[in-house]
Amino acid sequence: MTRLSGKKAFLEMLRAEGVRHIFGNPGTSESPFMDAFEDYPDLRYILTLQEGVAVGMADGYARMTGRAAFVQLHIDSGLANGISLMIDARNDGTPMVVVSGNYDTRKLAEHRANLPELVRPVTKWSVEVTHPDQIPSVMRRAFNEANSEPKGPVYVALASNALDGEADMNLIASRPMYTSGAPDPDGLVRVVEALLGSEHTMMLLGNRVARANAVPEAVRLAELLGVPVYTTRGSDSSFRADHPQYMGMLAPRRREHRRLMDSVDVLLAVGADVFADIFYFSDVLMPRTARVIHIDSQPGAVGKSEPTEIGILASPKLALGALADAIEASMTSAMRAAAGERAAEAAAARTRARAEFEAAAKKRWENRPMTAERLMSEVAGALPPGTVVIDDSSSHRAAFAHYMQSLAPDELVSKRSGSIGWGLGATLGVKLARPDRPVLGVLGDGGAMMTVQGLWTAANERIPAVMVVMNNGSYRVLKTNTDIYRRDVLKQTEPSPRYLYMDFPTPFDLSLIARGMGVQGERITDPEDVVPALRRAFDSGKPTLLDVAIDGSV
Repeated sequence: MTRLSGKKAFLEMLRAEGVRHIFGNPGTSESPFMDAFEDYPDLRYILTLQEGVAVGMADGYARMTGRAAFVQLHIDSGLANGISLMIDARNDGTPMVVVSGNYDTRKLAEHRANLPELVRPVTKWSVEVTHPDQIPSVMRRAFNEANSEPKGPVYVALASNALDGEADMNLIASRPMYTSGAPDPDGLVRVVEALLGSEHTMMLLGNRVARANAVPEAVRLAELLGVPVYTTRGSDSSFRADHPQYMGMLAPRRREHRRLMDSVDVLLAVGADVFADIFYFSDVLMPRTARVIHIDSQPGAVGKSEPTEIGILASPKLALGALADAIEASMTSAMRAAAGERAAEAAAARTRARAEFEAAAKKRWENRPMTAERLMSEVAGALPPGTVVIDDSSSHRAAFAHYMQSLAPDELVSKRSGSIGWGLGATLGVKLARPDRPVLGVLGDGGAMMTVQGLWTAANERIPAVMVVMNNGSYRVLKTNTDIYRRDVLKQTEPSPRYLYMDFPTPFDLSLIARGMGVQGERITDPEDVVPALRRAFDSGKPTLLDVAIDGSV
């Protein structure tokens, strides 16, 4: 055992856990461990000017490394500012450990915030350290909890007397936890029978397929069955985007997709939150005759929404691999022929849908301001090999998905949850995690303004990420959702064309803001200027923001 102060033990535990970057915004209550940083030059403190930037950076960093990122916020006020993106981290399964200081426990006569209770609903575990000798065990468990399935954020409050006090310490870090569970054999047999007896199967894949590195297994199974494949809203690359059977994102808010569900007799959902959406359409969206199969690694996800006939709690990678083996061994020649016909039908439907999208886009190809489709086409053609792209395109995700077909699973970082302001910080966090690769963030203007202070951090830390802001001068996503609300909830046959308080009548030039914070900034209005600007940005090796004016009509 070693006798140490709490603040030294805290930093020693970070070092033992392999932490190299601390994303933070300190306050007076964090003075003890900020004072001790002088003795830990190997820990890089990334100073942010707003807590959402710190959490967003941690999110992107954790996504790329696969390990819990570390965030330091300030008591209750700073912690509250980070909660919106902590909610997203909880929902998306992003591992991070968040800490903040608290007043001395002896200050009970004054207001002393119950910090763990403040964030309990948005964390896996929240606790306060009140004695110095609690620090090693609590930090060990914090990283263990964050990194174990289902992954997510963990919170630790640090009372100042715990940091300043001394105690004998055992500085032992957490150890990797292996949680890949094999599927139940009896359940697997039932799934094989259901799939081989189906005429119209749909595969729905979610983020947990991507997080389990199970894309090859998902592709193999889809090809054996010849079925169309969809992914959930905001999913990471859980399937090959350029695959002929990949049909895109399934959106229950789209009436044509709800009609599509009516033709399905088996839904195979893997690693997905089935039919998660803002709007309520019905408590059951699948037809009563359909069989729902749900395979997931996350307890509580199976059967959470749709009635599920066969639910299996298992690793998506192991389950999809075992399922593909069993299907391949059981298929007759007639079944293989039928699967080939289904695959051809899916490929033809995909080709038609893409052609229709292209035809509609070409009608407005020369518009000024340019369309989101034109911008995404230009951006896709200018990406250096191996670029990691962060998708925070918000209401323009259809354009993003259409033109970013070539991205490999390890080249796309997206998110399922709905808080805006994530993308700017996430872009910087991804670049810190992968300094060897080009990194591009595609952001909406409303989201970028939520955490625009992150540009200063990019300049201050010399983080050479490139950001393209799709500046449509509005909260366009609110307009599209308002249209859905009026049409499908209020049942208006002629929805009002008015959108109150969703436009930015006083325009903002994000390129000017970027330059004011020390980042290279360009304002682009001509689509012909997009590719040269992107090439300059990547070649410069400096943080750069391209503020691109696009058409925001709905």
